Amino acid sequence: MAGIEIATKQDLLDLEERIIEEIRKSKGAPEEPRKLLKSYQVKNLLKISPGTLQNLRVNGTLPFTRVGGIIYYKYDDIMKIFQREKIESPPKAPTLKKRIQ
Repeated sequence: MAGIEIATKQDLLDLEERIIEEIRKSKGAPEEPRKLLKSYQVKNLLKISPGTLQNLRVNGTLPFTRVGGIIYYKYDDIMKIFQREKIESPPKAPTLKKRIQ
């Protein structure tokens, strides 16, 4: 038997925003980069779980602003993390091929 799920006002607002974004994408309207992102947008962008996002907040890796019950993240802060954590690949070492005789 399925349990009853209750949607909050914030759940409905988030759903509305996602639907509007999908409509814009389907119409081919250029999507402007957002300066502030909500939690679900950051999770989708980074492909991370809610727990991972919370850990990034708690350990200070990702700055955030809480307004009421909504948490916002600056897009620029997310991009700074990528630059800070960027690992350059070392140049490939020459390989020595051993001749089999």
